[in-house]
Amino acid sequence: MGNNRLGNRIRSFRKLKGLTQQSLAEKMGVSLSFVGSLERGTKTPSEPVLRKIASTLQVDYEELCAINNK
Repeated sequence: MGNNRLGNRIRSFRKLKGLTQQSLAEKMGVSLSFVGSLERGTKTPSEPVLRKIASTLQVDYEELCAINNK
């Protein structure tokens, strides 16, 4: 999955949960700029980071990383 598409999915799930980038960053223990970079697709998250994002947003890892979004 491309970084931009993944970033858009992270942003969408974050907004569905009613979280700001800042609140997501705080819950994950990362910087606001890191979350912003992920959502813009300028950083490629590792699998452990993706799993932490999924856990924090309370979505399945597979759903967060889904290639086909129907």
